[in-house]
Amino acid sequence: MSLWTHTEAEAATGGSATAPFAVTGLSIDTRSLRPGDLFVALKAARDGHDFVAQAFAAGAAAALVDHVPEGVTGPCLVVPEVLAALTALGAAGRARAKGKVIAVTGSVGKTSTKEMLREMFDAFGSVHAAEASFNNHWGVPITLARLPAEADFAVIEIGMNHPGEIAPLARLARPHVAMVTTIAPAHLEAFDSLAGIAREKADIFLGLEPGGTGVYNADLETSPILAAAAGEGALSFGLRGTVTLTAIRQTAVATVAEADIDGGHYLLRLADAGPHFALNGLGCLAVARALDLDLALAAQALGRWRPPAGRGKREVLLLDPASDARATLIDDAFNANPASLAAALDVLAATQPGPGGRRIAILGDMLELGPDEIALHRAIADHPAIARTDLVHTVGRRMEALWQALPQSKRGKHVAQADDLGAKAHHLVHPGDVVLVKGSKGSYVSRVVDALRHLGHPLPEEPTGE
Repeated sequence: MSLWTHTEAEAATGGSATAPFAVTGLSIDTRSLRPGDLFVALKAARDGHDFVAQAFAAGAAAALVDHVPEGVTGPCLVVPEVLAALTALGAAGRARAKGKVIAVTGSVGKTSTKEMLREMFDAFGSVHAAEASFNNHWGVPITLARLPAEADFAVIEIGMNHPGEIAPLARLARPHVAMVTTIAPAHLEAFDSLAGIAREKADIFLGLEPGGTGVYNADLETSPILAAAAGEGALSFGLRGTVTLTAIRQTAVATVAEADIDGGHYLLRLADAGPHFALNGLGCLAVARALDLDLALAAQALGRWRPPAGRGKREVLLLDPASDARATLIDDAFNANPASLAAALDVLAATQPGPGGRRIAILGDMLELGPDEIALHRAIADHPAIARTDLVHTVGRRMEALWQALPQSKRGKHVAQADDLGAKAHHLVHPGDVVLVKGSKGSYVSRVVDALRHLGHPLPEEPTGE
């Protein structure tokens, strides 16, 4: 079944097709393009028009362009401006959608919560959700343009770096339910306060469909800002929320949360996840409540979610097969700000090392924190979980402030670049250790994760039985 025909795409964008076409998908990158895709020739660091011929060679069914590149003979949809046409195609995709649309934003946990919602909705019907972290002025239109008209649910992630970005994307998505996961110090280079971040995130509620529902975290200093923006009929989650957290405990393999909703008691078990994920899970239950879904089934479905690589995923490193020497890696290297780092350190502190093992943190710079960035890094030394952490290795000039503030006994290695630590990976981990790796994407601490993984040996398949 086609996603867009040339006549539908012409009507949506006002463009003109050089030949009839029908596409089954949409791509902005020839490296991930699939046969049948519409290739969108966006202009960024490179001009996508330079890759149109390559896209057709890879199987593209058509290309969205502002001019037909020399030598290209495949069907092209010619428009005045490609990004504007992509946005119009996204708006048309949203307009024809028959299912419920849910939008998610927040300083921390957007992508993980989006994936939780994908898992939850899968128990109730067909789900379309944003790919990876497609949450900006390109990603949201792409997600909507890819939205199958017959999908029962669509989950749209919305992010921002600067003021004024959330509202137009929310109005484009037109969600039936909009959720704010949390407000934390992130992107402080562009905002003067947490209140400013909260007001920007709360703009997601401006896009709600008539009768739509806002969902927000009730336990924040900035919750009153979110509540006022969400308006009448909003739902909240947390210790003081409509979806009320009544108990939480962490085991060696899972976090278990208990919640009360409208007098009913529900159990949420998240395997391989820390307590901070449980709060996002409660937010998902609030979304289910807003859509009148079976809450017990929703909680059960959320239990099938696992943190992806780079976002708190736990894995076992088999260091020596002969002696069965193992270590535990907590890969949280995709992003970081003070709130998410504090939560990750709490997870490390609550994780029991093996015999003779240590709790080790490998921390890279937190970026985009504004003029107080050095003080915010130094303040991590005062977090209670540091007392239960045996050794802290740091990467980057900002994290050096934390390293200097640590007691001498907890100071590991400090290096300027992640590769300098990755080269020493074989000295960083001993049998029984639990190792957390956390940092902003731009700190490249994910390279340390890769180096640690290379120390391990593949674990044998567990017998599944009959």
